[in-house]
Amino acid sequence: MDCVLSRIKKNIYPVAVTFVIATFVVSCGDKIVKGDLLDLTKVPLQTVDSMYAVQTGNGMLQMRMEASVMERYSNDKESYELFPRGFSVYAYNNEGLLETHIYSRKAKHTTTENDEKWAAYGDVVILNYLKGERMETDTLYWDRQNKKIFTDCFVKLHSPDGFMQGYGMESDEMARNAEIMRPFDSFGIIRDSTQTEVYRDTVNFIGPLPRADERKSLRLTNP
Repeated sequence: MDCVLSRIKKNIYPVAVTFVIATFVVSCGDKIVKGDLLDLTKVPLQTVDSMYAVQTGNGMLQMRMEASVMERYSNDKESYELFPRGFSVYAYNNEGLLETHIYSRKAKHTTTENDEKWAAYGDVVILNYLKGERMETDTLYWDRQNKKIFTDCFVKLHSPDGFMQGYGMESDEMARNAEIMRPFDSFGIIRDSTQTEVYRDTVNFIGPLPRADERKSLRLTNP
């Protein structure tokens, strides 16, 4: 599997850091004012506008990530990226269909020597287009190594089969088998046995190709 970073739009603004800006001294008469030390760990080393990244495998698109702004930070223990203006992840199945979309108001990606963590914050929405399910929560964690997503927060799950809510959720990273850990006040939908179609995926559905005799000619003719 190879991860390809493509089409990083607009500008990349590297932050030049030198020891000269660490302190400053201002003389005013007999008074000397010493400025505070600049905490370089709280200054972004890099800012990326309109980030767009894709991950592919065996020639197929597996995932794409989008964010209005990405800020990269680093210290002695870890390096991390912040996405303060929204973050979206789109995941595709083996047939190339868009299956899952996760978006949030903010996100953080943390990398240490032995670990990698993703966290999404604020109005997190998880959509599975193939199943017609929508989950809503406040905070979501993504374990890429074990390929799962989870949260301890309040969760609402809307699906063609009913509605569930509760605290805590675990699922595979594609949100195919979401399980609410402590559900309450949930309900299911009972359907007539004659109903053959409950949900249609309108995101990936493009419909059949039109027949030749159904295509309208672009020639202009006299009445």
